[in-house]
Amino acid sequence: MQKVVSFYEKLPRGAAPEIKPSGLLGRYQHRYFGKNVSAMPLVHAIGALMLLGYAQNYYFHLRHHKNNEH
Repeated sequence: MQKVVSFYEKLPRGAAPEIKPSGLLGRYQHRYFGKNVSAMPLVHAIGALMLLGYAQNYYFHLRHHKNNEH
């Protein structure tokens, strides 16, 4: 029983320290999904979809009309 008591005596007390986010995704989640929840990820998703859509339009259609006078 003394081993169990000594184990629990060594455990830290109080609130756990806040973990610092690491990496790009971790910092993004901490900034927008942490304590201060924001709608900016929705704006970022819409902007990314618009950029992707324009890139696809350019690749599949608009590049054929570039300086094409036929």
